[in-house]
Parts: sequence; C-alpha cells; structure tokens
Amino acid sequence: MIYLFTGRDNQAKDSKLNALKEKFLSGSTRDFNLDILYARDIKPIHLQEKLKSLPFKSSYRMVVIKEAGHLKDDVKDFIAGYVQAPYPQVVLVLDMDRFDRKSEFTSVISGRANVFRFQEEQILDTFALNRQIGLKNPAESLRMLNRLLKKGEKPEKILGGLRYIWQRDAAGPQDLKKKLKLLLACDMEIKTGRLKPACALEKLIVTVCNR
Repeated sequence: MIYLFTGRDNQAKDSKLNALKEKFLSGSTRDFNLDILYARDIKPIHLQEKLKSLPFKSSYRMVVIKEAGHLKDDVKDFIAGYVQAPYPQVVLVLDMDRFDRKSEFTSVISGRANVFRFQEEQILDTFALNRQIGLKNPAESLRMLNRLLKKGEKPEKILGGLRYIWQRDAAGPQDLKKKLKLLLACDMEIKTGRLKPACALEKLIVTVCNR
C-alpha cells in the first residue's frame, strides 16, 4: 500500500500518520516494524533493504519517507518502479511539502497512491496570478499582483510571464490578439512614464478580468 501526504500542516499529517500506525502496526511490535527515513539521506539499495524486510510478529511493516520532495533522482526512479508492484506486507508513506503537478515523479506516485492533501502554501508566481485573472476575480488578482511586486518581482517580468501564458493558452486567434494589444498598451504606458508600473499592471488586470 502506498500513501502520499502533501502540504505543510504537520500537525494534521502527524495525526493521519498515527492513525495509519494504529491501523497497520501492533503496539507491542511497532518499533520493530516502523522505519522513518529522510529523503536526503536515502540511497536506493538501503531503501530496497527496508522495503524487503519482513514484518516482525505483525502483518505489516511501515516505511515513512519524510521530505520526499528532496529525493535524489536515482531514488525517485527506484520508487517509481516499486509502486508498480509494491510488496503487499509493506505500507509506504511519502511525505512532501507540496503537490507538484509538473513533476513526473509526483504524477506517477499519485496515480498509484492514496493521496492526502493537507494545507498547502500557495505558490506565488505569474501562473497563480493568471489563474485568478482567468477566474475573473479582479480583487484577488490585484492582491496577488501587489504581493508579487512587494516580493521584488519586476513589472517587465510579470508582463513577460503573462505574455508567455496567454500565447500558450489563448482561447483562439482573436482572444490572443486582444490580450497582446492590451499587453502592448501596458508596456508603452510603463516605458513612457504615462503610468507608474503598478498602476499600469492594475489597469491591465482589471481590463482583462472585466472583458
């Protein structure tokens, strides 16, 4: 059995892990059948040894990998292969801070695991900003823009990021043409000093949200 925990709510994660221990491990032999490993220290051969070990006076063993987002590539490859045919007497728990949709490893694991997503820190970038714009949510979009600028994100980088996303995800040629026209107007307002960068970006976002 495979379990995948994602998020930063460590208290909730610990509560769920304790519930799994109660379900699969006998109290009197729990310490003999539980291995808690940390991703940065794991080598494939050592992990294989832990997974192949037989339970001691119990139906199951449990192997918990903490900080699984930091696993080395060779260990990821080993685990990706293992989850295709896991040992029935082993409960493997992978614990990582966030669910990375772009990660092939996360995709493979989540397809074979029981996934529990706890409170996750919102990733603040142009992709997140564009999601709020796409939801026609000007208030949240403007708050996110303000946070990006306070974080030190350059206005030209935000514009470049939106251009990249819109060129890739535009609903059609006309939609793309209109958005690029608005981007160009925003860029000109910034470069000519007609508007302060923050104001120009706010104007762009409100206009797109209200289209």
